[in-house]
Amino acid sequence: MDRERDRLHPEKRHRPIAAGLISGKGAAALIAACWAAGGALAVWARLELALLSAIYVGLHLLCTFLLKRLVIVDVVAIALGFVVRVVGGGVAISVPLSNWLYLCTLLLAAFLGFAKRRHELTSLQAEAPSHRANLSEYSLPMLDQMIAVVAASCLVAYGIYSVSPETIQHVGSDRMKLTVPFVMYGIFRYLFLIHRRGAGGSPERVLLTDAPLLVNLGLFTAAAAWALYT
Repeated sequence: MDRERDRLHPEKRHRPIAAGLISGKGAAALIAACWAAGGALAVWARLELALLSAIYVGLHLLCTFLLKRLVIVDVVAIALGFVVRVVGGGVAISVPLSNWLYLCTLLLAAFLGFAKRRHELTSLQAEAPSHRANLSEYSLPMLDQMIAVVAASCLVAYGIYSVSPETIQHVGSDRMKLTVPFVMYGIFRYLFLIHRRGAGGSPERVLLTDAPLLVNLGLFTAAAAWALYT
């Protein structure tokens, strides 16, 4: 549905559908097959997971037809989609999820979402509304404020989580607080890449190609493993 608008974007124009490598009918057939396979696997795993999968698909359909046109609501809806995925993971393996995980996931996803809107606004400039209608409602100062708010909130939420009584009881110590510097660096590094390198359009590409972020992720993983399992 968005392939014509995606062709106006410097990066999205190279995606298979926008580039014309896959036809609209072919893409629709592939989507239907993926939904059917995913739904069958979800039902096989747990009925509750199938329900969450349906909610996830419904949320994205709602975004496609309505919510993505609404300023701020579009990013919040995307963030809620990430929360649904986290909940689905917990349901799939029958593990109760911490309220802190809900909060941190929501805030981090909103941070990445607003950063993506900023990248679209700066990279497309005058053509931005042609690619996404609600970009005309955003402005760089407003997005910078929103990004700052959710980035700070995410960092504070993770910091409180690391020293909360629930976490200390689960881990057996307060050593998770030693992972906070890595989370702080990761957020600040991403902000640096947004403002100085023009990144933010593809978070997964940034994570997989930026060496300092990769090193930081490795150190965070090592510190978290040490806190949890030793």
